[in-house]
Amino acid sequence: MPLKVLVCIKQVPDMDAPVAPDESGLGVTVGGRPSWRMNRYDEYALEEALRVREARPGTVISAVSVGPGRVAQVLKRALELGADESIHIVTNGAPDREMRPPLETAGLIASWARDRRFDLILAGVLAEDDLFGQVGPLVAALLDLPCATAVMSLQLLENRIRVERELEGGAREAFAILLPALLSVQSGINRPRYPALSHVLRARSQPLVKIRAED
Repeated sequence: MPLKVLVCIKQVPDMDAPVAPDESGLGVTVGGRPSWRMNRYDEYALEEALRVREARPGTVISAVSVGPGRVAQVLKRALELGADESIHIVTNGAPDREMRPPLETAGLIASWARDRRFDLILAGVLAEDDLFGQVGPLVAALLDLPCATAVMSLQLLENRIRVERELEGGAREAFAILLPALLSVQSGINRPRYPALSHVLRARSQPLVKIRAED
């Protein structure tokens, strides 16, 4: 049976380039200007969604991100990698210095997703810039969904999903979770693919769904 899958994505500073504080001390610059990319942990979440679609043909993948106009860059990247649609929850903070509490970000995502009946929500286990690891579990709490964090493997069953999550010291524990559910995935769960040319061409012309945060 096809599923509706939502992937939560964050745009983070490009840590592979030389990064320095800007004049305000609140933002970063790379070569005199900000440089941004998709959070790597969210790349694993998106790849896992693509694998779910391969196992369940007809599955629809939506990608969502919260932030100012520059966030459109990573949402286009999600389309290039194979997402069916990208949703930009647009905020109006200072575009290069916008930081918000995890609960605020989770609240915006949950408010948008609440009535859309997603079967599975995926997120990276944490973001590379703040390392909080809270947005995914907070979205699950706000939507009253079962949640597993640091997921290292998942297997789709008829109406539930079997997951293994990583514990301290390399140990793992396994759960069978009824859908709908939210999972935050750990690095190493898969190997993210390169974008297919057909998806790259589609992403060039496909518009993003834009929603004002205040709405």
